[in-house]
Amino acid sequence: MIPVSEARGHLLSLVSQLETEEVPLAEAAGRVLARDVQARRDQPPFTASAMDGYAVNAAEVELHAMFKVIGEAAAGHAFNGRTGAGQAVRIFTGAPVPEGASFVVIQEDVTRSGNLITITDTPGANPNIRPRGGDFTDGQTVSAPRLLAPADIALLAAMNIPSVPVTRRPEVALISTGDELVMPGGTPGPDQIIASNTFGLKAMLEGLGAHARILPIARDTESSLRTAFELAAGADLVVTIGGASVGDHDLVGKVAQDLGMERSFYKVAMRPGKPLMAGRMNGAAMVGLPGNPVSAMVCGHVFLTPMIRTMLGLPPEAQQLQTAALAAPLAENGPREHYMRARVDGGRLSAFDNQDSSLLSILADANALLIRPPKDGARSAGDTVQYLPL
Repeated sequence: MIPVSEARGHLLSLVSQLETEEVPLAEAAGRVLARDVQARRDQPPFTASAMDGYAVNAAEVELHAMFKVIGEAAAGHAFNGRTGAGQAVRIFTGAPVPEGASFVVIQEDVTRSGNLITITDTPGANPNIRPRGGDFTDGQTVSAPRLLAPADIALLAAMNIPSVPVTRRPEVALISTGDELVMPGGTPGPDQIIASNTFGLKAMLEGLGAHARILPIARDTESSLRTAFELAAGADLVVTIGGASVGDHDLVGKVAQDLGMERSFYKVAMRPGKPLMAGRMNGAAMVGLPGNPVSAMVCGHVFLTPMIRTMLGLPPEAQQLQTAALAAPLAENGPREHYMRARVDGGRLSAFDNQDSSLLSILADANALLIRPPKDGARSAGDTVQYLPL
């Protein structure tokens, strides 16, 4: 068995950043910007009013000052003349400030009679004007890599960028194995269970930016497994769930090697998730996850997440490990690194009493994985420990 850190190193060596493709901006949310892009204009492209009011010369602004209104400026409709001494232009939010004006008196501070206005309330020091380029300027850079959030999409649109270079989504093939499995919605026999791991992993991987395909369940025969691997052709990453141990019905490793897999490692000193296998097969990275539902999902968080992020050109770590105080004592840990399902609440971390790797209900209630180093001594309530947020 190898340590978790060594296994992660081997897994990351199996993948690299994928190629770049251009996509319309409207389809870029959730994608990873692959190259720097630059704004194609200033924002705002002109000096603009930040309020509804009257544009005047700042030097003339004082309580009880009077001005003659000579025109109007609205968003998309500039006033083309010049504002002279004692003159004002009725202006609305977002409209270009006319030449000669340097202050917008908000409409609440003014009374109007015909074409004359009087400043009746103290206007304050804020000129209520947005300078040209106050948000961004022509040529300003949005740096890659960057996971494009909705606010990024709005920014790029304002920069007049209609399409963006993004990293291609990793294609992942998910293969559940075992005669005991039936797809959700099916009718399981008395000795069968519902396949759950592939669905949880698909949700996890697609949330990271990959595209995951759930392939038909591979039965415990070499021919069925060969067919499943054939269906996985074209994937950047092939993930099998179950069948990677050493039992009489665990055939994944043998079939994969028969098909040319170059094994990187087998077995990791972690709990849950010890029977983990990885290598390369037909140009794709391959990871064989354990079949227990929680083991597969924990390995997904610990190992598959950094692999997908690396393929997208992002730093492997989605987030830094965090620390919290234990809410209750813990017994001494064994020889394997233990990822315990836990909850963080109010800065206190509580590990669930039952850590059986088949219990998905507990995983669904957890919001953290408490990390116990190998042979970690007994811990007292209040001790500071590390955890991986879920």
